[in-house]
Amino acid sequence: MDLGLAAVKGGARVLGISDHAALPDDRWTEVRMHFKDLGRYEAGIELARAQCPELRILKGFECEGVPEYFGYYQDELLGQRGFDYLIGAGHYIFLDGHWESAFSRLDSPKAMQVYTDQLVLMIESGLFAFIAHPDLFGCGFDHWSPELSACTRTIAQAAKDRNVPLEINGNGFRKQASGFYGAKPLYPWRPFWEEVAQVGCLVIVTADAHSPKELFEGLPQGQKLAKELGLVEANAASLGLLG
Repeated sequence: MDLGLAAVKGGARVLGISDHAALPDDRWTEVRMHFKDLGRYEAGIELARAQCPELRILKGFECEGVPEYFGYYQDELLGQRGFDYLIGAGHYIFLDGHWESAFSRLDSPKAMQVYTDQLVLMIESGLFAFIAHPDLFGCGFDHWSPELSACTRTIAQAAKDRNVPLEINGNGFRKQASGFYGAKPLYPWRPFWEEVAQVGCLVIVTADAHSPKELFEGLPQGQKLAKELGLVEANAASLGLLG
């Protein structure tokens, strides 16, 4: 409900709420809710809708691009539970037979190719309204390279072909300002978006707020980046999320 009140106070008319998705086998609960809490999450959104009738609140989840869960995303979340939208994200990569954190292991050509293939699979699945922070590999690489350029163009071309926007992530600007990752470029990584602009796929700018006070943070910087590079922004209406 606090997010809804902050959105109304800030003049928003539409708010998407998209926590990290609960998974039926409770995988990765250190960074996402337990499956048993899914009903409480939905009830909280319904309460916010009741408390903020002037605000259109969309029920969403940020989902890992793990194919074994695609049926759950389609049948239970979008189907039975009536989620308004899902976001695809690659926080983990399947590397050397194990799921590894993309934030710590996405630092080699092999890992980058795995990540690229996973994002393309997410895009082509048709499940996701957009792809979250596709340039998070800035947490692992120090410098732009021809290999990163090629992978970026593959991701961007798939997004263009399927009309799936790539996200300029406002939380990334906060991470850059914090210095948490040292000298790494993090994300949004400008060379990535320069390549995206050349390919010509859609983008979406979000705050990726983790608390009410962050609800509008990062949006001006993201919109400025998009404008400077001539990127075309999508929004909830253009994505068909408003009915």
